[in-house]
Amino acid sequence: MTPSIHVFDLDETLIAGDSAVLWNEYLVEKGIIADPEFLQEDARQMELYAAGTQDMNEYLEFAIEPLLNISKTDLESLAEHFVKERIMPIFYPEAKALLQEIDGKGEPRVLISATVDYLVQVVAKALGFDIAFGIELAEENGFMRPAMVGIPTFREGKVDKFEQWLGQNPDFNQHKVDFYSDSINDKPMCVRADSAFAVNPCAQLKTEAKAHGWTILDWKI
Repeated sequence: MTPSIHVFDLDETLIAGDSAVLWNEYLVEKGIIADPEFLQEDARQMELYAAGTQDMNEYLEFAIEPLLNISKTDLESLAEHFVKERIMPIFYPEAKALLQEIDGKGEPRVLISATVDYLVQVVAKALGFDIAFGIELAEENGFMRPAMVGIPTFREGKVDKFEQWLGQNPDFNQHKVDFYSDSINDKPMCVRADSAFAVNPCAQLKTEAKAHGWTILDWKI
């Protein structure tokens, strides 16, 4: 049997929520973000993302601006506490069991998310991923800047990032690709995969899954 590379989206796929939204709520609760209208704008941005119409540059400028004076090291430390409190309790049991099954086979697991990379890396470590990619931000003297560097892991960019990683790891070139996601934004990666799995899919992805014969999964907490 041909082995597989198992590629996962993060938000609403492995976890029952959006890590970026929950992170922003956490930062507001902790008083790190003080703007009273921040969460309202964040909700608007998430509606655009769900519809597949979000401008990622606009979103990053909005989301990172309140954090410009906090070092990346301090943000990562905060993120570790956040993940324990807010992410692990919403880790789908079915996802956990699947990851353990894949690990037992010795097959690679890759996490690719449109969330910022510094947060993705902390979440990935907690969920047991050795290979993870998020949207990388520019840095200056240890502080984040609202500009993307490298390949943005968003829509078609997820495919590009995966292909870049695959090119750097030729031992996996003959592996099949299994991909798991909930979002219409990930249609390009679903099409790229040999097998696509729509996890609690949005209405648009559900329609695509039925049209393409992709497996639809219903995971619950």
